[in-house]
Amino acid sequence: MADIGIEKSGHVALVEIQRPPNNFFDVALIQEIATAFEAFDQDSNIRAVVLAAQGKVFCAGANFGDGSTPDDKEHPPGDLKRPEAVQNLYIEGNRLFRTKKPIVAAVQGAAVGGGLGLAMVADFRVTCPEARFVANFTRLGFHPGFGLTVTLPAVIGPSKAALIFYTSRRVPGDEAYAMGLADVLVPQDQVRDAALKLAAEIAENSPLGVTATRASLRGDLADRVLKATEHELVEQTRLRQTADFAEGVKAVAERRLPKFEGR
Repeated sequence: MADIGIEKSGHVALVEIQRPPNNFFDVALIQEIATAFEAFDQDSNIRAVVLAAQGKVFCAGANFGDGSTPDDKEHPPGDLKRPEAVQNLYIEGNRLFRTKKPIVAAVQGAAVGGGLGLAMVADFRVTCPEARFVANFTRLGFHPGFGLTVTLPAVIGPSKAALIFYTSRRVPGDEAYAMGLADVLVPQDQVRDAALKLAAEIAENSPLGVTATRASLRGDLADRVLKATEHELVEQTRLRQTADFAEGVKAVAERRLPKFEGR
């Protein structure tokens, strides 16, 4: 595991993303997280999982190498420009939704774009007022991805999800908690401990009972997410060819508001 750390304490496993400062993901990182989660499914001693990240940012999304992420100058253009590579990313990401153990995300900072999608893989999110939950796809002239068109409405309802998608607004941690996007709100320096505490509380219960109940509640979520990402990819591929997307990416790089023309 090159980019994640794993710690086990009692019946709880902690997976830490270790790509600071922004913790951008690519296919390799998602594969590592999925492999770790699947290994926990085979470990009867592990009953709950915490997903956390190093530094001040939870996850700033995928590094597409097209200028839409701040550190593209440090990272050469990546394969995620190609639709088939993004499709592979979504297939690997779907593995996360198929694992059996409860997941608690410790969102201590920004969860942006695909990073929000990663946070929504979890059953619960622990956060702080300083955190930001951002689905900034339309600000880029783009379409939501990573299954967010399924997971976000399922948690906060279609209307609030549409508001977040259409406006690309930054939702602070306290607002996220108020709307049900986050489940626990604590001071920033307590986020990880609170997530571990919640996971330990879950782990006190019957592992068979918890996993069976979780399977019933989540139902065909993984299948619905897979179908959603197929549609999301079609729309993302189409919009990537537009002038609006080029303007959105340029505006982000220049730290200004975009001037979209609808073409």
